[in-house]
Amino acid sequence: MAVVLITGCSSGFGLEAALAFARRGDVVIATMRNLAGGGRLAQAARAESLDIEVARLDVTESHSLGPAVARVVETHGQLDVLVNNAGINRIGAFEDTSEAALREIMEVNLFGPLLLARAVLPVMRKQGGGCIINLSSLSGVAGLPGDVSYTASKFALEGAVEALRHEVDRWGIRVALVEPGLHATEIFAEALSGPLPIAPESAYRPLIEQRMANLGKRIGDARHPRLVGELLVRIAHSAGDQLRWPADELAARVMSTMLAQDDAERDTFLRGVANSDWWGRGEPGPEDGE
Repeated sequence: MAVVLITGCSSGFGLEAALAFARRGDVVIATMRNLAGGGRLAQAARAESLDIEVARLDVTESHSLGPAVARVVETHGQLDVLVNNAGINRIGAFEDTSEAALREIMEVNLFGPLLLARAVLPVMRKQGGGCIINLSSLSGVAGLPGDVSYTASKFALEGAVEALRHEVDRWGIRVALVEPGLHATEIFAEALSGPLPIAPESAYRPLIEQRMANLGKRIGDARHPRLVGELLVRIAHSAGDQLRWPADELAARVMSTMLAQDDAERDTFLRGVANSDWWGRGEPGPEDGE
């Protein structure tokens, strides 16, 4: 039985991970920034008679991370698994992105998981083992227009985790990255239900309109986040030989393609994925049938 700390559990991957670990019989501390958002998790746990401890944790409040880890260890005597799941996205053109928005996404998606990982490392070293799983994205291996800030946070996370893996393996600490494809999480639901994330006067408006239209067409094929929750359990209880875990067939295909290509091939592939050749050619919009 493992003691598992998970961030971002009010919905999506975090919620499903909390349920999946609890079903296995692990001790689950499911955290979220706002406890008022914990209704869905509480209802799902009651329906399955699962015992899940819910606690508040905002990964951008760096002063609270060490004490949060200490409380887990004081209560349960150990901390075996950290799932860094909390994350945000801000679709939009980079030139139009404010400094505040850029810093916010880096605080949540990069500094949050890294600082929380740093807080648990002394515990795991003392224990002689542990597992830190970080939710990345296909945006951590492939950069698309309209996703510059999100992509920056995920590329940085991927590099940091890959380097960290070689620092901590001597103590039996396993580190992993998960790259999901398109799954039906709140990140995409919020993006599609809100106003278009670009000003009417922006020079990039046609590009972002196309980006959102493509997302709207694909969302119907999105997979259930439950599949990622179940994958996280398998990773936590694996031997730790694998660093990057594609969460679905799409992710596996994109990852194998991207990692095998040179820059020119990557550009061609990514323009095809984003349907953005028309933009690079200076045309007013995508051609019919593209």
